[in-house]
Amino acid sequence: MPTYKLTYFKSRGRAEISRLLFAAGGVKYEDVRLDEEQWQQLKPQTPMGHLPILEVDGTMICQSKAIARLIAKDIGMAGKTPLEQAQADMICDSLEELGEKMLLFLREKDENKKEELKKEFEEKTLPAALDRFEKLASAEGYFAGNSLTWADVNFFAIYGFIDILIPGDHLKRYVNLSKVMGNVSSNPGIAKWLKERPESAF
Repeated sequence: MPTYKLTYFKSRGRAEISRLLFAAGGVKYEDVRLDEEQWQQLKPQTPMGHLPILEVDGTMICQSKAIARLIAKDIGMAGKTPLEQAQADMICDSLEELGEKMLLFLREKDENKKEELKKEFEEKTLPAALDRFEKLASAEGYFAGNSLTWADVNFFAIYGFIDILIPGDHLKRYVNLSKVMGNVSSNPGIAKWLKERPESAF
């Protein structure tokens, strides 16, 4: 097993999917969390000038999705067949698009515009996305195949952020998605991580 060093800020953010996957696979890694001053010192040494980065036996990789996909492959959670892998990738790509729409209101400086964007996300964007994901998840609570993949873990992570930003029982009418959440949270490694991970809002 290679040695892993994951570097990100002192928050969950774009690194949390990777931390959850490491937990699911029971893989030991160095979890480095930087403040802004430390990041500015490290930034010139990184491949593309942003975080997270993952060092695998000293080789540095960036881009959160590429990192998560690599970990998923290493722990056997990328999908058992090429088709399952494509299905998992499809979900993760779609979740990234949803995340970008969520960032629109998070980054908006004008408070009135921010509230408008947040309302649109909550009332239109999110329900439409959940409708689609519900149809793509199986009755057993998996997006690809019949076991946990990084797509399920990714959905769990993204929904966790949504639940913080827009509290509410958004999944109450989504049986399949509720099962996805349950399958992920009941994974022994992830359950342990959720209890022990450092406190942070995002």
